[in-house]
Amino acid sequence: MITAAISIGTIWSKAWPILLAILFFGFLIFFHELGHFTFAKIFKVKVNEFSIGMGPLLLKRKKKETQYSLRLLPIGGYVAMEGENEASEDERAFCNQKAWKRFLILAAGGTINIIMGIILIAVMLSVSDLVSTNRIHSFSEDAISPQSGLQVDDRLVKINNKRVFSGDDITFLMQRDRDGVFDFVVERDGEYIELHDVKFRTEMMEYAGKERLTIVYDFYIIGEEPNFKNVITNVIPETLTYSRLVYLSLFDLVTGTYGLTDLSGPIGTVSFVAEAAGEAAKSLNWSYVFMLMALIAINIGLFNLLPLPALDGGHLLFLLIEMIFRKPVPRKLEGLVHAIGMILLLALMAVISFSDIWKLIKG
Repeated sequence: MITAAISIGTIWSKAWPILLAILFFGFLIFFHELGHFTFAKIFKVKVNEFSIGMGPLLLKRKKKETQYSLRLLPIGGYVAMEGENEASEDERAFCNQKAWKRFLILAAGGTINIIMGIILIAVMLSVSDLVSTNRIHSFSEDAISPQSGLQVDDRLVKINNKRVFSGDDITFLMQRDRDGVFDFVVERDGEYIELHDVKFRTEMMEYAGKERLTIVYDFYIIGEEPNFKNVITNVIPETLTYSRLVYLSLFDLVTGTYGLTDLSGPIGTVSFVAEAAGEAAKSLNWSYVFMLMALIAINIGLFNLLPLPALDGGHLLFLLIEMIFRKPVPRKLEGLVHAIGMILLLALMAVISFSDIWKLIKG
């Protein structure tokens, strides 16, 4: 009996973080689709199906005109509206609505994910030991950056000509550098001062199985105990930080700084969140979990709004063209573009999923 109890306890300790991560990913999908669904209902568009998950059908229930479905693969979902991908004579069909209504319906999904990210950032800041600022508290004993002009109590305004929105920006922006030499703009005694060629030590360190040049930070940032005021005032700056990180990461991917093996899909995302949740349960510090969740929510929201074929943003781009020229793009041309985009997107997801599985196998 004791052995059985220990085995069950061990299995549960491994399983619950994974279940939590899957549940979180499911919530992101649910609220994304709920955004589309809600605005469709507001504009009285006929919705044929609201589905969570993809692939084979597990459960379904029809209420009035809409079928609500749960499908096997928790990698996405969809809201199937009448006339969304084909012509329809129904006056309530999506294709027969004004362009601005269709725009809001399609934009609602990604926007809801971004709002979820903002809420998670507020939670993260609330449970953190300290809320970081962008002001220098002190330097390490072997610091070399003061030789280039940095001083205690400097407020970092820009790093390499990019605005510092929050304390996290300092780490994110400095990690992207390759030579350990930066241009800073700091606020000192009420004045903005430009500091050029500020040097930091660099070391080669292993990250994700690869040797990477790493900047050695030699200063410490002032932290404040979380309270209502600094949580509220830092929510939007932190959101801007995470949003820019998404686009900077995409830029780094396109320019070859990172490869496809550095990307993670649903499998890798679940693995990351599960690992973080397991560590948080041991340390009783959940701030990193909420940070990771917020970053994922904002990432999904912004990625879906990118003007790429097959994504919500791709459809929004065609709607913008329609609103500007007051004439829709030919349906066959738009359908072909999105079909090609979907094939490429599915191929990319397959490659990333294979990479995620290979990383898990390698441990």
